[in-house]
Amino acid sequence: MPVESGSSAAARQAKQKRKSHSLSIRRTNSTEQERLGLQRDMLEGQDSKLPLSLRTNLLDLFSQIEREFENLYIENLELRREIETLNDRLADGQTVEGADLAKGALKTKASHSTSQLSQKLKTTYKASTSKPGPGFDSPSPRDLVVQIWNLFSDLFPKRTEGPVCIIPIFNIVSSFKATTSRAVCQLVREYVGHRDGIWDLSVSRTQPVVLGTASADHSAMLWSIETGKCLLKYAGHQGSVNSIKFHPTEQMALTASGDQTAHIWRYMVQLPTPQPVADISQTPCEDDVDSSDKDEADGEAEGPSDCPSLRVATTTLRSHQGVVIAADWLVGGKQAVTASWDRAANLYDVETAELVHSLTGHDQELTHCCTHPTQRLVVTSSRDTTFRLWDFRDPSIHSVNVFQGHTDTVTSAVFTVGDNVVSGSDDRTVKVWDLKNMRSPIATIRTDSAVNRISVSVTQKIIALPHDNRQVRLFDMAGVRLARLPQSNRTGHRRMVCCSAWCEDNTSCNLFTCGFDRQAIGWNINIPALLQEK
Repeated sequence: MPVESGSSAAARQAKQKRKSHSLSIRRTNSTEQERLGLQRDMLEGQDSKLPLSLRTNLLDLFSQIEREFENLYIENLELRREIETLNDRLADGQTVEGADLAKGALKTKASHSTSQLSQKLKTTYKASTSKPGPGFDSPSPRDLVVQIWNLFSDLFPKRTEGPVCIIPIFNIVSSFKATTSRAVCQLVREYVGHRDGIWDLSVSRTQPVVLGTASADHSAMLWSIETGKCLLKYAGHQGSVNSIKFHPTEQMALTASGDQTAHIWRYMVQLPTPQPVADISQTPCEDDVDSSDKDEADGEAEGPSDCPSLRVATTTLRSHQGVVIAADWLVGGKQAVTASWDRAANLYDVETAELVHSLTGHDQELTHCCTHPTQRLVVTSSRDTTFRLWDFRDPSIHSVNVFQGHTDTVTSAVFTVGDNVVSGSDDRTVKVWDLKNMRSPIATIRTDSAVNRISVSVTQKIIALPHDNRQVRLFDMAGVRLARLPQSNRTGHRRMVCCSAWCEDNTSCNLFTCGFDRQAIGWNINIPALLQEK
């Protein structure tokens, strides 16, 4: 029996390939009439408010999308079969295209074929969003989606904000970011005066409403939100001030420090007359792309010269053997809890400064503590990759539950106004937990940088994530990214962002952030309700 030459075998293989490809094309074309008939049946059998012409165009465009993906699928199968055939012939020692191909050369060819397929798929998925121009005989699925949106734009000419009504369709293209174009993040005020990085901030719950900051320069400051003027400087600590929280009903502040103590101090401030705010054009929130701006060199910040100082605490809470990293008030304000690097959290009676409970169990240093706004619940975070829920609702006994799910330090865990806890970690994730089911999180947010002290808005339930990479991102409770705050050499933070805090009652600034660039920033965040419900 004569042996078939390499050239004739290659010619026969190419002929079979062309035949297979033409067969697939005929198969696709032969079903076109069936598709049109099915479209007519769907149009006649469904009750829709859309005009008949629009429905017909939509069905046609969706059919084109299906055909494009079908063609890609067929090409993918053919390339896979070709690679498998080449591998089989190599294993059998046969020749390919009239010459003996080395194993490396064959792998190169197979790799090249796979690379071509991959590049074609990427081109299809990441094609330009502009309308197809002349010469685009076979539009990509993304171009077809844009055509669908254009149909809606023609039908509703007044809705020009963006493709909101067909957002689910754009899930075909993962790189499309339609959400950020409608969220507005405006930098309103900068609060400058600390001589070192700012670890923490919070907003008072009583009138007058002021902003409080805790800094590594051994001081805490109170600020007028509207004017950015320093109203009072507390200088009673002998170490870095790591946390500040305001009493729920009285003009008192609770600060935690590296001097192993927590201080409770009273304040009386008078707000200055608000000055007209400069007209700052609204800035759309940026997409989720890292900025390449370089850090600016910071000069030595000069503290406010006319800011009055307070140096004596009303109550000093002592008992820790290490840095007190955070502190908070229990509901009602009669008790306070502190978290320390000595691996314990302590519960105190505020009036007597006596230790009520020592909450032990963490294997490493604590990083944060937070209390529930309406119930006697405390959550503590630790470097041991866990956070713990302490329940003091029963006066006779307190219970504890351990949440495991992070792989690195849990930097903070905070309550929402419901039965949820949101935790952030150095493992670059944020997790949303249901207190009724602690086995696994109900949502996980993955980021590209470590997450510091997070906060959740009460009314909108938006999570503000401060990052080590100078960025602040906003997510909803389902883990969907809503926006990223503007950040550049002229706008936003220039160093690590340490903390965020919401203040939804304020009309000008409803979000505050602070960082190691020695400043706090007040933002006006406008997230349309439609965007949150998408």
